[in-house]
Amino acid sequence: MKNYRNLSVMAAAMTMLAASGQSVTSPDGRLAVTVGVADGVPVYEVTYDGAAMLEKSPLGFVSNEGDFSRGMQLTNSKTGSVSKNYTQDKIKKSAVSYKANTLTTTFANAEGGKMSVEWQVADNDIAFRYLIPAQGKNGDTRSMIVEKETTGFRFPESTTVFMTPQSDPMIGWKRTKPSYEEYYITDAPLGTPSQYGQGFTFPALMKVGDNGWVLLTETGVDGYYCASHLSDATNGVYTIAYPMAGENNGNGTPSPGIALPGKTPWRTVTVGKTLGPVVETTAPWNVVEPLYTTAEPARPGKGTWSWLLWQDGSINAADQRTFIDLAEAMGYQNVLIDNWWDNNIGREGMKDLIGYARSKGVNVILWYSSSGHWNDIEQSPVNHMDRPIVRKKEMAWLRDIGVKAIKVDFFGGDKQETMRLYEDILSDAADYGLDVIFHGCTLPRGWERMYPNYVGSEAVLASENLVFGQEFCDMEAFHATLHPFIRNAAAIMEYGGSVLNKHFSRNNTDGTVRRTGDGFQLATAVLFQNPVQNFALAPNNLTDAPADAIAFMKEVPTTWDDVKYLDGYPGRYAVIARRHGDTWYIAGVNALNEPLKLTLDLSALGLGGNTATMWADRKGKELKAEQIKIKNPAAVKIVIEPAGGAVIKAE
Repeated sequence: MKNYRNLSVMAAAMTMLAASGQSVTSPDGRLAVTVGVADGVPVYEVTYDGAAMLEKSPLGFVSNEGDFSRGMQLTNSKTGSVSKNYTQDKIKKSAVSYKANTLTTTFANAEGGKMSVEWQVADNDIAFRYLIPAQGKNGDTRSMIVEKETTGFRFPESTTVFMTPQSDPMIGWKRTKPSYEEYYITDAPLGTPSQYGQGFTFPALMKVGDNGWVLLTETGVDGYYCASHLSDATNGVYTIAYPMAGENNGNGTPSPGIALPGKTPWRTVTVGKTLGPVVETTAPWNVVEPLYTTAEPARPGKGTWSWLLWQDGSINAADQRTFIDLAEAMGYQNVLIDNWWDNNIGREGMKDLIGYARSKGVNVILWYSSSGHWNDIEQSPVNHMDRPIVRKKEMAWLRDIGVKAIKVDFFGGDKQETMRLYEDILSDAADYGLDVIFHGCTLPRGWERMYPNYVGSEAVLASENLVFGQEFCDMEAFHATLHPFIRNAAAIMEYGGSVLNKHFSRNNTDGTVRRTGDGFQLATAVLFQNPVQNFALAPNNLTDAPADAIAFMKEVPTTWDDVKYLDGYPGRYAVIARRHGDTWYIAGVNALNEPLKLTLDLSALGLGGNTATMWADRKGKELKAEQIKIKNPAAVKIVIEPAGGAVIKAE
């Protein structure tokens, strides 16, 4: 009886909020946000097709200029709409048409302090942020420290969660964490505690009983704010949490400082009956704009990378020439040369090596430590990216010797100070014609659009871990079924995979053992989206890997024009389709212990009557390309083996 009484009280509260608050719906009318005040607390709720996806959830923040989370009144509201079309060659769709209805709700406290919440509600997507005017009686207070947010997300009790924990600061290898490289919990009960007690990172995926799915993340984070994450749930509510004081060895404040009038980053809520809106969302880029222009567009492409299989010992001129030759043989644009190059190859030697690469039509990407005083990294080059004078000098040298991109590693924090370092590196690199990949880093939050020369971030338990322990290899298929629905749904993801060696070693006979099939590895080249892909192929793969697998890896693109969700469940299996030009690639992987028999509906892809090519793992057989006929695109049957994968290419 007690549970029924609680439900009745909740329903009554939601009805009162709808009656007294302000509402905005999506253009199709299915997604609705209602904003109001309950006992002095600004609150909101979200429904989709009339079903509650977020119950009455708190809004507000506490600052050095006042408390904007309690004792508030809703004083004004304004509605409108926004519409724009944009192109973006680095994300999951190349051309986006965005339409949303808007609502701006203004609140005031007893002391006269004001804040507004700006809402944009599109079909399946919500974005909201705080707008903070100048404070004080005469508007003469022009700066503020935001000490904490009370922004929360209250899900129905039937919700289960798919999230990865925020780690403690200054732990892990060389004290480099947090770096968004922890294990996920999947289908866990609402309120399951995080591993370290520090909450959970963005993005976070929730299954709201039978009502559908919700993906939470944030976007528009730059040097004017910190990045945030989710707290552990308290009384059923996850709240926005700022960085931990100990991040970056205690340097910098966890609380962001902003000039007034000012604004916070956007938080986004993607909602759908199925996982389709989650996989296909462009919410992180819809509400941001490019912050500068570059003389040349970013350079998407494929590359070779010796370090994953051959490790530190491969960072020498002879081995790197071998991987340059491999890039040429594969038709790849890049070779990534990892840590210690300045020590093992030397700067004069690097000039010669870059000249050799250029003679083969291959660009060189060079690794750097982010450097500074926030970890124990000794892998060089160090102390070249953390301060502007030495950074600009280094970038001028890189430009002069013909380097086109850099990979910067080991950041370990989300403070505003660290966000400024990311932005400073990107801005300076743009001045010197360099594209930038980040590694050992935070989640990119709208950066694909904000920074034209930004081309990738790790921020995931990526391929390098397959070398470090057999347990990572044993869980590779499981992790791969998560990323299209969570991490890679919210941002590009530089994973560095598609391994065709059987063993993670130079000789391909010892080291950790790959548990997944060759078809699985081809599928991840499609499932994992990033405009620059540094694949973990080895020179021996030209002769010891299936010829059809090598042919596929030569042709698979790294930029995409469209994406469609087809089937899947996080932690079990994933099947999605990506289009490049007029060609669709349908990719699937299976983490279950038995063969997965699916009937796919490809009718939305316009493939009726097409002849297609399929690469699929077959038990006990070498991977071969097969020709198939798509007779009925609404019912295409496919079997994916355990720890296996399949790709269908159709035009």
